[in-house]
Amino acid sequence: MRKKGSEKTMELGLKGHRVIVTAGANGIGLATARAFAAEGARVAVCDVDAAALSALAETDPQILATHCDVADRAAVTAFFEEALEDLGGLDCLINNAGIAGPTAPVEAIDPEDWDRTLNICLTSQFNCTRLAVEPLKASSNASVVNLSSAAGRFGFRNRTPYAAAKWGVIGFTKSVSRELGPFGIRVNAILPGIVAGERQDRVIAAKARSLNQSFEETRETIMSQASIPQMVTAGELADMMLFLASSRGRTISGQALAVDADLQGLV
Repeated sequence: MRKKGSEKTMELGLKGHRVIVTAGANGIGLATARAFAAEGARVAVCDVDAAALSALAETDPQILATHCDVADRAAVTAFFEEALEDLGGLDCLINNAGIAGPTAPVEAIDPEDWDRTLNICLTSQFNCTRLAVEPLKASSNASVVNLSSAAGRFGFRNRTPYAAAKWGVIGFTKSVSRELGPFGIRVNAILPGIVAGERQDRVIAAKARSLNQSFEETRETIMSQASIPQMVTAGELADMMLFLASSRGRTISGQALAVDADLQGLV
């Protein structure tokens, strides 16, 4: 972390750290990949957005950028083989990939949309974690960070696939932390609140349509649920993940950590 004024610098010791970030060419994943790289870590990302991957290769050539749908086990296996060879091992896995899923009453949800949402938001974390375990066991500072959501601790009307997946992430995190703790591997979940960006704008727009409200009215209602009435930034989430991956987070595991401006519920 950078020195500011006369304040002391907190050294995270992440230089040379080998990191994989899923969905790392956009949004939270991109901010996280760049934050690790800025600390001197070696980073590999995957994404399904070919244009974003191409842009990342131009702006951040030190980051390995690979096309991969994390819901496709064969594609995940190929990506991990490439990433592990390039990185020379693994110290940290960031399971960031996710989609918003449909916004509709449960009886109106297309079963294919349900399946796709759970596959990307939850099953993808299994697809990646199972391949990360053996290389992580060889690390002296190993960790996994899974992206859940505030929807992983609150009921979320008209967003049942997303909420179900994000609750599942917490159960997955706590279970795997118990399995991998004896090998010195920490496993935690991050629960973002309302995250600023284009994806959140699309979510608000979809909810506004479902409620027959304006975008501004819906946004105001959503933000009223937080004690600190402001959106969380991708950089703030990345800061938390850097700390958890560093040796300073060596005794933090099995936790569902909210970074959400003290959100009190979802509407």
